[in-house]
Formats: sequence, structure tokens, C-alpha cells
Amino acid sequence: MIKFGTDGWRAVIAEDFTFDNLKIVSQAIADYLNKENKTKVVIGYDARFMSDLFAKTTALVFAANNINVVLSRTIIPTPVISLYAFKNKFDLGIMITASHNSAKFNGLKIKTQDGAAADKKLTDRIEKLLYKNKVRIITEEQATKKRLLKIESFENFYINNLKNFINIEKIKKLKLKILIDLMYGAGNSFIEKVLANSGIKIDYLHNQFNPSFGGVSPEPIEDNLKEMASIMRTKKYDLGIVLDGDADRIATFDSRGNYINAQVILPLLAIHMIKNRKEKKGIAKTVVGSNLIDEVALDLGVNCFETPVGFKYISALFKEKLISIGGEEAGGIGFNGYIPERDGSCAGLLILEMMAQENKSFDELIDEIYKKYGRFFYKRCAISVDNVNKNLDDLKLPNSILNKKIERINRLDGIKLITKNNWLMLRKSGTEPIVRVYAEAKSEEEAERLLSVGKKIIYAL
Repeated sequence: MIKFGTDGWRAVIAEDFTFDNLKIVSQAIADYLNKENKTKVVIGYDARFMSDLFAKTTALVFAANNINVVLSRTIIPTPVISLYAFKNKFDLGIMITASHNSAKFNGLKIKTQDGAAADKKLTDRIEKLLYKNKVRIITEEQATKKRLLKIESFENFYINNLKNFINIEKIKKLKLKILIDLMYGAGNSFIEKVLANSGIKIDYLHNQFNPSFGGVSPEPIEDNLKEMASIMRTKKYDLGIVLDGDADRIATFDSRGNYINAQVILPLLAIHMIKNRKEKKGIAKTVVGSNLIDEVALDLGVNCFETPVGFKYISALFKEKLISIGGEEAGGIGFNGYIPERDGSCAGLLILEMMAQENKSFDELIDEIYKKYGRFFYKRCAISVDNVNKNLDDLKLPNSILNKKIERINRLDGIKLITKNNWLMLRKSGTEPIVRVYAEAKSEEEAERLLSVGKKIIYAL
């Protein structure tokens, strides 16, 4: 079954994600483009198994439908496609990736002309065109001869755009040693190339080509980063940066080996955007975002917007010029004045820019935010949908959790049970066949106990 989820279409390779199904999806997108008299598409791909061949197949379907295609010559991060579509006025961007999903998955993301994630209105239109027309495809030789296919390198384009957005001269004054974990993904050495001839030394972890991702999903969550954590604790690095499979998400480590996720990076960079860069718009988070983000927004005197899960909802707030920064709990963060999309490398560079601006180490910045706003302990886990037989709406919800009365239930996207100083959320994933359980509390022990309660509620279905 072909179905677009939270961010594009994803499926297991050789089961639903096949060349035949990809051609069907590509033909539907081509039919949409032709209906709208749109003729220019840019296509990229990540480091997954056969992503390059899948990308070329999509390109050749488009070319057969008289759509002009620029195809990446090499593996690239997803944000490059968003940037290229936006800067060069392409009608759509297509990225072959399953982002942070495990190695058995691949997928297709759609980016709009303004560089944002395709919204549900667009993907619904494309879904309705599936199977409507016979798939048309031509050879690479035919597409090239008709001048409908160009293969280009986007590396310099991406590096130059990052340099234009970041204050490189300020960062170059720093003397740092950084470890970057690429998780065998598409992040490459772009941060290093942006910072060429600086005082920053960069080492890498998992920067080889490995479509199996070393047997670990390329998602920058703490459980997947044990080797990174060990190195950060034993070696002398000032900062650790982790990028996910298609390099649109980020996580970090301080010099002490402490894992710092996006729930802290987002409010930290919000302070930088609003205080140092003089942005005056709001902050956006998803419904599973930390209360720390609300506290920072209140202190900065800006609005805090809450959206369903999916960066496309945050993209819409950027396009409405309502926010300076927006992010999701999984590590995707976007910035006003750049593109209305996530970019892990850009987020990493902005952390360095903040360190230079504040003249403080990353450790000091993290310690300050904890001291000022307190600690918020955030936990999550996943449960296979095989263990869930009913809809979440059928759940029998308690009146209290851990002896605290449930004060409010948020059903914006899933079920969020809110008590004083903590919350528990249950939500079916839009990208994987799992149910996610999220919890946040003022102590790590309480957050873990909340997760246990959430699991019991799910297993009771």
C-alpha cells in the first residue's frame, strides 16, 4: 500500500518500497506537475541501499513526462534539496530517503518551491493520482539527449549558502576540538568545509559508506549513541555533534559526555536567534515538545506555538512569518531567514556561532539554561503496532498519574495527559509501524515511571 505519512512516503525495501511502486508514485507526481504546468524538479538521495538507483528511476519517469530534472551527482543531505528548490525557483524537490528509519526502509520526501515540506493538501492530491495513468519511463541516454536530465554536484552550492547564513568570521576565532558522528549518513564533511582555515579541529565517527548503518537506526537518540558517548567521556572534545541519516536532524554532547537532545538545543538556539540575532518572532514546537521551550519563550517575551508532529506544520508558521525558530522533538530545527525546513548542519554551526557570540563554552551555555529554567527530564520509547489491537481513541484513560490529577488532555496529535509539572503522551507514528510513548517530568526517575505507566495503558488495549 502506498500512503504518505508525516513526512513523505516510506516503506520497507523489496516489500512495498520497490522500483515498480516508486515508478507509480513518480508517475503520480509527474501527473500533478503536468496538471499544474510545472516543469522543473530537483532530485537528491541519501546513503541508503540503492538510493542512487531509486533517485535515477524517479528522474527518468519525470523526463518521460517532459519534466526537466536536475539530479544530484552524489549523496547529499535533505536540506540541500530544499535549498536548491527555493534558491533556483524549482517547482518541486524530491529526496530519496527514509531519514532516521532503520536500514530496511527507504522513502521519498517532497519539498515545495519555497523549500518547505509538502503539506497534506499536496500529498493528498498526489495520492489521488496514484494508478490513474500508465507509468512512462525513458532511458538515461534518451533523457540526456532530449535535454530533460542534468546531473550536477550540489556541494559548493550548499557550502556557500551555509556561509551566507552563518557568521563564519566570528566562529573562526574559536579554538575547539569537535567530534561529529555522521551515523553513516549523508552529513559528509560539510561543517568542516564551511569552517575551512579556522581554529576548529574536527574528527569523525561513522563517516564511512555503510547502508546497514552498522545495525543501528540512524536516529540521533541516546540509545543509539553509546559509542559516541563513550568517546566523549574519555577523549578531550569541546563539543559533540550528531546528524541523522539524511542530516536534517541534530543531537549534541557536551565535553563531559552528557547527551543533549533537541529539547534543549531548540530553546538554547531560540535564545541566540532572539537575543543575539535580534529576531523578534515566536518559537514553534510540536505537541511532544518540552515545557522548557515554553519557559524560554515566556522569558524572551515571544509567542510559543504548538503544532501536531511533522515539520510541515512548523514550515507553515515560517511561511506565515510568525516564528524565528521552530523544531521537533526528534532533532529537526529550522531558522527564519534560511529555509522553512530542518537542517542539522546549520543548527550545529549556529551552536558554534552562539558560543563565539557569548564567548562561552558549550558546557557553560548548557549549565546556564539549566540553572535559569530548571531541568526537564524527557523520555520516550516505542511499541510495535503488532501489540496494539485497537485505536488509541479506545483507550481507557486514568484520572490521575503517579498520584497527580490529570488537569488537561491534549488531543492535537495523539493523547497527551497533562498534570502539574509533568505530562505523558501516546501517539501512533506517521513514519513507522509503532506507537510512541513520551514523558516529561522534573526528575529522571519520575519520567521513567511515567513511561512505565504509558506502556501499561497501551498494552491494556
